[in-house]
Amino acid sequence: MFVGSREMQIKDEAHGISFPVLVMYPTEVPSAPKFFGPYAIDVSPDALIAVGRFPLIMVSHGGGGSHLLYRTITTHLAKSGYVVAMLEHPGNNRNNNELDDTHENLVNRPRHVRMTMDAVCFDPQFSGCVQPDNVAIIGHSLGGYTALAVAGGTPWSETRQRVDVVPDPRVRALVLLAPATAFYIPDDSLKNVTVPILMLVAEHDPFTPRWYGDVVMDRVPDRSKVTCRVVENAGHFSFLSPFPPHMKNARFRPSTDPEGFDRETFHGQLPIEVLEYLDETLKNKE
Repeated sequence: MFVGSREMQIKDEAHGISFPVLVMYPTEVPSAPKFFGPYAIDVSPDALIAVGRFPLIMVSHGGGGSHLLYRTITTHLAKSGYVVAMLEHPGNNRNNNELDDTHENLVNRPRHVRMTMDAVCFDPQFSGCVQPDNVAIIGHSLGGYTALAVAGGTPWSETRQRVDVVPDPRVRALVLLAPATAFYIPDDSLKNVTVPILMLVAEHDPFTPRWYGDVVMDRVPDRSKVTCRVVENAGHFSFLSPFPPHMKNARFRPSTDPEGFDRETFHGQLPIEVLEYLDETLKNKE
């Protein structure tokens, strides 16, 4: 199986904005490297989707990041029988981060994930091929906050304001990578998060330290549904796909890892771990 790709624009009419989404999916059309910005991804643009009905995976990137930074995971999932939608969060990405640390961003992020789910599920190309009630969200850093909110969490801002979010019953599983969970400090803030969760936290992470993982373990109603692993010697950015050689330098922190950590080797293993978990929790669960 190969990886097809399609670039979409989602309109948020209420705010007068639009944001890009890259959708990857299984196809039988041979693929070749295509550049998305500085990143070469082996895809077949606008190819016909393979015959079948596939679970939908949403990917929410970290604050000030990019939807293109999880290529190793997303391409592996797409060629393995998933439709994967990666949205760029407006106002909180690498090109425009004007909403960083704002209440508006905390409201927008979950809402835009839900809008993207709707757009993919009702799109003529994908509507007959996705399982609309069999969705997982992969969230890294602030994307972890976003995933928990869509799955039923009740977040609070740093100024102790409740963040109004709408849960989505289509979500059946979460994959949290170094999740930002400080928005869920009240004891009952995750009481409605009942889906299975795979959570990976980094051993050396100054941004979302290991106790952030404890927030999830301590506040979900059934901690037996949480599979948690500490990635030894990893840092906060180790979950990002390896950068092209010309982008790697000590001044570009997302490209750096703790001394001795091999990101390339880790990303040979991480997509397999995520796929095995999603296969176990989503496949044949429509």
